[in-house]
Amino acid sequence: MGRSRRTLPEELLLLALDPATGTTAQPQSLDLGLAGAQLVELALAGRIAPDGDRIAVVMPRPTGDPTLDSALELLRRRGSPVRAVHWIGGPRLGLRQTYLSHLERCGMVHAVEGQMCGVLPTTRYQATETAISREIRARLDSAIRTGVPPDPRTAALAALAHAVGLGKHLYPGNEGRSSRSRLRDLIRHDPMGGLVAHAVMDVQNGAAAQPRRGAGGAGGGRAAHAVPAQPGQHAGGAMLRAVAH
Repeated sequence: MGRSRRTLPEELLLLALDPATGTTAQPQSLDLGLAGAQLVELALAGRIAPDGDRIAVVMPRPTGDPTLDSALELLRRRGSPVRAVHWIGGPRLGLRQTYLSHLERCGMVHAVEGQMCGVLPTTRYQATETAISREIRARLDSAIRTGVPPDPRTAALAALAHAVGLGKHLYPGNEGRSSRSRLRDLIRHDPMGGLVAHAVMDVQNGAAAQPRRGAGGAGGGRAAHAVPAQPGQHAGGAMLRAVAH
């Protein structure tokens, strides 16, 4: 993808990146959100579409984005629509690091090596082009402030931000309470974003542990126990090589 256009997973990650600390907020739920953001991006590109609470491939042609195309191919191989909650709850090892590395190659962030407690190696990511992060944030702020229905991309981003718990990071404290409430309300403005956001929250609440209806396809049983996807690999919070799976 060119630098002039960010995908939803990239935008979600930039929203979660703390410019002061170089860490990501809500690291475990953010991994789920990135998997969900891929689905929304593929839907916006016309490659997939909702089928009830399931996701169906409607055009298997690659998008040209390697990470999105990998997800699209996995969905295609399922052969039949897959429940969003099971797709998002499945293991996506290294997804956050993949996007951080991509943003680093694009010059959007740069890695800062260090140590925790003087021993453990750490990697923080500092934003280098804060204007783009500010533009992303401004879109959410505008949608919250004006009450005007946002475009589908912004509505989906708001839904995902709420689903992974970024509201308290973006609009902290008692003074941000009304903004957090309006952020949650934006979920209704994009059907695909709403479907995916609810699936992200369902996974966090343990819904992915429910038996699959008509389970079929390789890996069908794996999604049932993947909440959170990589708990042991986020030791130390949002920083560090906890993002490097």
